[in-house]
Amino acid sequence: MNDRNITKLSIFQISHRLSFFKRWWRVFSEAVKGSDRDYTEIPLNKAVFLLAIPMVLEMAMESIFAIVDIFFVSSLGADAIATVGITESVLTLIYAIAFGLAMGTNALVSRRVGEKHFAEASSEGMQAIITGIIISLLIAVPGLIFAKDLLRLMGASPQIITEYSAYPAIMYGGNIVIMLLFINNAIFRGAGDAAIAMRVLWIANGINLILDPLLIFGIGPFPEMGIAGAAIATNIGRGTAVAYQFYILFNGKARVKLGIQMVKIRWLKIVHLLNISYGGILQSIIATTSWVFMVRIISHFGSEAVAGYTIAIRIIIFLLLPSWGLSNAASTLVGQNLGANRSDRAEQSVWKVSKINVVFLGVLSLFFIAYPEFFIRLFTTDANVVSIGADCLRIVSYGFIFYGLGMVLVQSFNGAGDTRTPTIFNLVAFWMIEIPLAYLLAIQFGFEQRGVFYAIIIAESSMSLMAWYFFRKGKWKTQQV
Repeated sequence: MNDRNITKLSIFQISHRLSFFKRWWRVFSEAVKGSDRDYTEIPLNKAVFLLAIPMVLEMAMESIFAIVDIFFVSSLGADAIATVGITESVLTLIYAIAFGLAMGTNALVSRRVGEKHFAEASSEGMQAIITGIIISLLIAVPGLIFAKDLLRLMGASPQIITEYSAYPAIMYGGNIVIMLLFINNAIFRGAGDAAIAMRVLWIANGINLILDPLLIFGIGPFPEMGIAGAAIATNIGRGTAVAYQFYILFNGKARVKLGIQMVKIRWLKIVHLLNISYGGILQSIIATTSWVFMVRIISHFGSEAVAGYTIAIRIIIFLLLPSWGLSNAASTLVGQNLGANRSDRAEQSVWKVSKINVVFLGVLSLFFIAYPEFFIRLFTTDANVVSIGADCLRIVSYGFIFYGLGMVLVQSFNGAGDTRTPTIFNLVAFWMIEIPLAYLLAIQFGFEQRGVFYAIIIAESSMSLMAWYFFRKGKWKTQQV
């Protein structure tokens, strides 16, 4: 081959590569800006990426918030970190309800959109919002009143109960912004408006990240509020994002359009939503109450153990939340394709997303296994906290490949409207395996906090294997919603 032919070949290769990058850059730009394509008709690879890119970016911002938030709080000491960990162990019960309602909302909206019944999708969305408001108000009042009692029940030290009770009071009292943020974004995701859901969380967490140091440390004209400032910053950020969600929903800028005339309680629709959502609520409550018990077991070994565990779990969330974005993409694709009577395409989308997620988590887990101390030291210099947090990070990371598969499969059941099957997975994995095993290993067999870490990886891996087995059986394809 002469020099001229080699030059022509090189130019062709460069041109081909540039063309490839241009095509995917267009897909990326469309995904971030928002797409009005029919995800049941366009090529599956493109549908996956158009939905997954904004959902991953959305969860990436949420994961950054989880890390930066604990970073600022960690400078207040081990008791402050422990307060956040204990508060969130109870707050996750509220997340469970919101998450369960969001599952049901996503399943109903995505199915109606797949059927091309857009007015019905809007009606389902409105009733989900009304349901969330009612439930959140029932939680807010006792949360404000009994914040100290909840800390005491969770084994917090007298100093934490006396000095840091404002944090849980504000977080529990402001739970309405959590509830609406979850439900409204489920409406957007179910409709295929993933870019809007992404922007909403970027607004919420961006505001929080700015206000966190200002209110915690009293920078400039802001008062120094300590850990209470972190709670106020979070609620202001989420509250602003909820206002933005309603602006879009009521101003016709999304596929699901709401109107004032739709603000009516329709009990039949609410009962139908709860009938689908209760499985999601139960699976979340089962999982999150296990978190409460795990923290209670960890607290047996002191505030430093709780602090190390809290930091490690926040770092793990940093990694897993983008993967949840991929899982949400699979959930939406399953719902819409089942609505369009394309169950084969729904299944193909799940396996495609699963492969991406397994590779992503498998590669990134290597860093946490090899260098766990480095990541923990980003948040604290306490030698005992670093040692405990590093153990947690390393041990739990061994199961990331299983988690990558399991979370996509479980969300696919939920997207199909089959929230009962994952409820059984959660019950077996967390209550029949994780909690008893954590207690036995940590306290009875003397592994201390490491016993809890071993129990987590065993339970999560077991759930992934169960999800894989039942997904292959295919009963989810016939689920009616």
